[in-house]
Amino acid sequence: MGTVLDSVGKVIAAYLSKEVPGYEPFTPSDPEHLRGVIQPGDVMLVEGNNRISGIIKYLTQSTWSHAALYVGPVEGAVEPDGEPHVLIEANIGEGVTSAPLSKYFPYHTRLCRPVGLSYEDRNTVCRYAINRIGFGYDTKNILDLMRFLFPLPVPQRWRRRMIALGSGDPTKIICSALIAQAFDAVRYPILPKITKAGSRAARREILHIRDSSLYMPRDFDISPYFEVVKPTIVHGFDYTALHWADKQKPLEEVAGSFGVFPETVSAPPLVPEAADEEAPASTEQVSEQHVSLLKRIAAYRPRRRRLARERAA
Repeated sequence: MGTVLDSVGKVIAAYLSKEVPGYEPFTPSDPEHLRGVIQPGDVMLVEGNNRISGIIKYLTQSTWSHAALYVGPVEGAVEPDGEPHVLIEANIGEGVTSAPLSKYFPYHTRLCRPVGLSYEDRNTVCRYAINRIGFGYDTKNILDLMRFLFPLPVPQRWRRRMIALGSGDPTKIICSALIAQAFDAVRYPILPKITKAGSRAARREILHIRDSSLYMPRDFDISPYFEVVKPTIVHGFDYTALHWADKQKPLEEVAGSFGVFPETVSAPPLVPEAADEEAPASTEQVSEQHVSLLKRIAAYRPRRRRLARERAA
């Protein structure tokens, strides 16, 4: 009976693993930037385009359907062209395997980096995953596989449980569960369950590690303890260097003569800092104007007295 279930499970796994034609990511990975940024312990989330990816995206309400752990070069695992295997992942029908970084260059990916993880714990996480290479996926559990064949409407509160279905065999693990167990080995949190306890005077939070089977690829993206690393920004991003298809890029000698902002024009000060040297007022002109003003005042005084006497009379 076990052999029959295993054979049927392999057929279902092969069907679910087939890629859907016509996939084209909106933002594929930049191989050069990705190679220069990724570090051991980083979790790579993948959009995926096979049949099972669509079901996982629906159940998790997320862009990400797969997760792999970057561990660096795995000893004895290389591609025919000499490229080393640097990723550890768990796939339906294959189990836990290693893979080269170039495997996911055509896909939309995201890097999630554990913050503050020590060098020793980072090595422990990577070694934990490497030691599980060869663990299988439980193809005998037909119920575990058939849930991906029928994308029926599932209430949101049950979707996480739908991902967690399985036989309970510790040697049969899926992608997110494998990585969750690796970080659990060093007690690094992903999305711990928080329970508040204590009295009125004091309250404290107790972190409970969730069961590894309950984790999804998107949990590493929304975790407050993982940093989202974007390779194009880390290496420096200059939007002015982009070449848009609907607009011809100006020549360098032409573009260099124009700035984003016009040349700064300095406004004159509200209070003059110095006298106007172009038209200085001479002393003779000032004295003549003063004498003329005094004469007009003197001529006005007798007239004022005469008017005063006439009003008095």
